[in-house]
Amino acid sequence: MVQNFIAQQNDLREHISLQNHFLENQISLVAGVDIAYWHKNNKEYGACCIQVFDFRSKNLIEQVSYINEITVPYISGFLAFRELPLILEAVKKLKTQPSLYMFDGNGYLHKRHMGIATHASFYLKKPTIGVAKTYYKIENIDFTMPENIAGAFTDIVIDGEVFGSTLRSRKNVKPIFVSCGNWIDLDTATNITMHFIDKDSRLPIPVRYADLATHQARKLHQDDV
Repeated sequence: MVQNFIAQQNDLREHISLQNHFLENQISLVAGVDIAYWHKNNKEYGACCIQVFDFRSKNLIEQVSYINEITVPYISGFLAFRELPLILEAVKKLKTQPSLYMFDGNGYLHKRHMGIATHASFYLKKPTIGVAKTYYKIENIDFTMPENIAGAFTDIVIDGEVFGSTLRSRKNVKPIFVSCGNWIDLDTATNITMHFIDKDSRLPIPVRYADLATHQARKLHQDDV
């Protein structure tokens, strides 16, 4: 299983583009994506929630969710293979067409540059951004803490290559970790992330609402499965 997963990641990796394939004024709707898990009766279940926001007004436009049993075991570095089936089924329920997807997780910030934000992009065929709450350490490289100023960031550099950035989205809060998914550059990914930061959270609005929705879905369904 692992060798097959690695082969798939290596094949997709050859087609990653860290350049913008769009103009900022072309962004109309941005979707936040997150997944929550739980166990019941010796089975594992997952809930994928997608929250779609208008880029300019930041108003919530649509929300969908999809829940199913998880059959792929957790293996570090291969989370996308667990999450992608749920994500694609949830996307099928959307009536709107997001211009861009933001994931609660990593993209290029991955040992093979194939975090969920990057992996999913090839199926969604849209630009993607990874926004993680915790740091995914690669080759024992730590991040450098940015200044305590909203918008301050430091690059995460591994073997001379920038994998992502440590972003202080708000003053006096822990940083978040932004990485390109696909078809976008890191500066633009960071700017879009900051565009969606408000006073209530260090996370951008689409990701924060998707995260909250997964907790609600898990609470609602874990006793009903």
